[in-house]
Amino acid sequence: MRTLVSESRQTQRDALPRLGYGAANVGNLFRPLSDDESWEILTAAWEAGIRYFDTAPHYGLGLSEQRLGAFLRTKPRDEYVLSTKVGRLLRPNPDDDGSLDLAHDFHVPTTLRREWDFSAEGIRASLDESRERLGIERIDIAYLHDPERHDLDLALAEALPALVELHANGDVGAVGVGSMVSEALAAAVQAAPLDIVMIAGRFTLLEQPAAREVLPACRARGTGVVAASVFNSGLLASAHPTRDGRYEYGSLPDALWDRLQQIVAVCDAHGVPLPAAAVQFPLREASVRSVVVGGSRPAHVRQSAEWMALPVPDALWDDLSDRGLIDA
Repeated sequence: MRTLVSESRQTQRDALPRLGYGAANVGNLFRPLSDDESWEILTAAWEAGIRYFDTAPHYGLGLSEQRLGAFLRTKPRDEYVLSTKVGRLLRPNPDDDGSLDLAHDFHVPTTLRREWDFSAEGIRASLDESRERLGIERIDIAYLHDPERHDLDLALAEALPALVELHANGDVGAVGVGSMVSEALAAAVQAAPLDIVMIAGRFTLLEQPAAREVLPACRARGTGVVAASVFNSGLLASAHPTRDGRYEYGSLPDALWDRLQQIVAVCDAHGVPLPAAAVQFPLREASVRSVVVGGSRPAHVRQSAEWMALPVPDALWDDLSDRGLIDA
């Protein structure tokens, strides 16, 4: 695989594999994993043909980067694409009381804490420190992570120009923003010449608010898209979800549950498992270059790859569109 560095923006976007693995789970998201268990998950991803891996300092207070880096250092560097995120620095936690980072859903000790820093120095430090934790010098994509959770105006004024400069200097192959908030993503695309954005949970089979503002802005600016959280935190990862299934970080609203039941009925009528439709749906949009899925067990990752390869008839999409269940 060609590297993303020093290529045109169009080639950079097109170089992304259709399916990627989001490594939050190997940072002990929702449940603790051993190093061996994490290695088995990453091995399953590699053996399933996945060659795009995404991580972040936020994931397990650096544990995800450490585990992912250890695994990827055993693979030829030109055979995979690696992205991480900037904006949060990890620093010693003076208030550590021996507890776990469960407030952020990570089962890791709170010996470190996250500190927002959108300055040029902070963005560079974040990237350098990620390289050190990964043990990998070349980062293909750096996303500004959740800028709206700190200060979106500051992100647009300082962090994004700093990222763009790092890209121009060849310090990173491509730059963008990753967020769950459509308004923040649209503002970022309008404000800076970004290569790519990661839309988390806002362009899925269940709901597509990003289709109203973010995708038109990306088309106009020539910005590529990575769709993440396409199973809406696992809700769409089974053929017949239950009412108490996890949705984002809370319970599922009644209106979305009713909508989901209609989507399931259409999938069943066409003989297509709901998760297969969910993982393939974003790629129907021309701006979307890759879909990133998670997984806390090897079987989860292998199954996602199988769902991506499963034929889905055009008639299913037509039926969903005719019923007003998808925007496109």
